[in-house]
Amino acid sequence: MKFVLLTVPAVIALAFSFGAAQAQTPGAGTSATGGQSAPVAQPGTGTRNLPAKSKVARGDRKFIEEAASSGMFEVQVGQLAASKATDANVKSFASMLVDQHTAANNELVKIANAKGVELPAAPKHSMRREIEKLGKKTGDAFDRDFVREVGIKDHKKDIKEFEKASKDVKDPELKAFVDKTLPTLREHLAAAEKLPQSGKNAAAMGANKK
Repeated sequence: MKFVLLTVPAVIALAFSFGAAQAQTPGAGTSATGGQSAPVAQPGTGTRNLPAKSKVARGDRKFIEEAASSGMFEVQVGQLAASKATDANVKSFASMLVDQHTAANNELVKIANAKGVELPAAPKHSMRREIEKLGKKTGDAFDRDFVREVGIKDHKKDIKEFEKASKDVKDPELKAFVDKTLPTLREHLAAAEKLPQSGKNAAAMGANKK
């Protein structure tokens, strides 16, 4: 896989341009940026002032790359849901994901640049396919699948990976980032589980309607 080093603005531009592109595909709705695409990041941007050699262990570098891919996915799929979800609470949850994952991504980019770690230019292919698949859905089905697949399933996976990283990463700055981000991921999961679309409250909702 070929990786491209991105600056903070480039990552943000990439995320928003991807979100706009998704919004223009059939069934994807409009983007959170109003359909206006940001400039596409150029390969090699921001590499001039980086150390010639990575300063982190191989395991740390792999985690940074994986976390960056996952973080970009969360922003992009959150943008899609913020514009396409029909339930106001789901829209609000999606916007929170965009804001907080963007902030975390920016911190990770700074760490990667300082350590000489090249970041992927986009989420993994499987993640891009997940966004594409979700974008074809509409109405209640979209809301439900976004909450269950992204809000719950993907966040459980992220939490597990961050918990492992908290024990395994060697770099102090990276560990501090992991430990700072973990509570946010747990908050996202908890918020998703409280939404009616999660299915966890279905029995209680049925009882309340009687």
